[in-house]
Amino acid sequence: MDMHTVVVGTSGTTAEDVVAVARHGARVELSAAAVDALAAARLIVDALAAKPEPVYGVSTGFGALASRHISHELRAQLQRNIVRSHAAGMGPRVEREVVRALMFLRLKTVASGHTGVRPEVAQTMADLLNAGITPVVHEYGSLGCSGDLAPLSHCALTLMGEGDAEGPDGTVRPAGELLAAHGIAPVELAEKEGLALLNGTDGMLGMLVMALADLKNLYTSADVTAALSLEALLGTDKVLAPELHAIRPHPGQGVSADNMLRVLGGSGLTGHHQDDAPRVQDAYSVRCAPQVNGAGRDTLDYAAVVAGRELASSVDNPVVLPDGRVESNGNFHGAPVAYVLDFLAIVAADLGSICERRTDRLLDKNRSHGLPPFLADDAGVDSGLMIAQYTQAALVSEMKRLAVPASADSIPSSAMQEDHVSMGWSAARKLRTAVDNLARIVAVELYAATRAVELRAAEGLVPAPASQAAVAALRAAGAEGPGPDRFLAPDLAAADTFVREGRLVAAVEPVTGPLA
Repeated sequence: MDMHTVVVGTSGTTAEDVVAVARHGARVELSAAAVDALAAARLIVDALAAKPEPVYGVSTGFGALASRHISHELRAQLQRNIVRSHAAGMGPRVEREVVRALMFLRLKTVASGHTGVRPEVAQTMADLLNAGITPVVHEYGSLGCSGDLAPLSHCALTLMGEGDAEGPDGTVRPAGELLAAHGIAPVELAEKEGLALLNGTDGMLGMLVMALADLKNLYTSADVTAALSLEALLGTDKVLAPELHAIRPHPGQGVSADNMLRVLGGSGLTGHHQDDAPRVQDAYSVRCAPQVNGAGRDTLDYAAVVAGRELASSVDNPVVLPDGRVESNGNFHGAPVAYVLDFLAIVAADLGSICERRTDRLLDKNRSHGLPPFLADDAGVDSGLMIAQYTQAALVSEMKRLAVPASADSIPSSAMQEDHVSMGWSAARKLRTAVDNLARIVAVELYAATRAVELRAAEGLVPAPASQAAVAALRAAGAEGPGPDRFLAPDLAAADTFVREGRLVAAVEPVTGPLA
């Protein structure tokens, strides 16, 4: 099997597979077991559809309209109508990778054999992903309960050959034209299939999985920038000693301290704080970096546990059980995912905040222990990195607003049938903004800290080999070193890309060994 092919079975999927499909265009195939499970569950739904008794989602209306029994001749229309009416999103388009994750995760649940969807519908879902056809999905329309309804409906609409979608060339065209161009026949939905395509936490889960991948890189990067700032401030690395962290055994704290200690190995700058009599110990933003970074790491680990459970889940209502029953349930409620999405926004905001405090300390001549004001070449003539810190502060301020939880809110819908909702989609959308901002914040600290380290080196102090590697790689990436004022935005953009792509961590690991 090609390493770029993801096989979808009956038992869920992995975070790595979600990222491979969403971001890297991995091909998707259904396993033989999944095809068999789909066919077996469909036989159960067909048998129920033939009975005179109403079954929710099979022979009834939906939501507050579930009390109406739908006759056989209207059921195909019912399935089309639920997709068309629920494809009611508004606002800007969401990102291609989010839609691909959404589609793939819905296919994951469909392939479990608990939804009653026919194998040919699942195959068409895989065909869309493999053809690079991405439905147009809008920012607003999900309350995170009964699934990400509007986003999933826009995807289902494309399966039917309706609405708009983006082709592999990035051009938005009518979905029917794109399907025809790729030899894909639109699906004619049968009983329960329209509902099964809409009822899941797939959008918020996909965004959670990708945020976790990004945050893992950013937390390791922030350990590196914290170490560089400590070094530039002539701080002490004694606070990173393993025995100190062993007596408060939060796992992430120990990992962050170890990362920082590895980066600082062989430094000629650390430990000079006793040369400055008033400074008995370093400021909290320096001394407590492992505690803050580590607590965030532990939160990431908990969120990954929740994501793993959801990736192994089959989220639909009603569901087909192995004993042949089709039962209504509340598993579509997004609360478990929504809570951790909000929790991640909180820890990301706090990580951004402590990064900014270290940056400000590097720029303040009263607290930087001998560095020039704002790390300027000729302070007064040059402003140095003064406004870079303003930009970072503005980002931190927005991060604090984004940390306000969406999941603490609920707004009733569907004539009070859906009277408590998770707002998980909203939590996921603001977390994506927070992750983007955090990369920029870490990049500004990196830019300031590397400049400060270079200024120390010019004084004759020898930075750690890992610090030297980080400086050299960042300069090679286009972010220039100390000197007279220049157009600063391109340097900051280069530092942002450098951090975001994981190149900071990659630059130091040949010296430090693998960082966690």
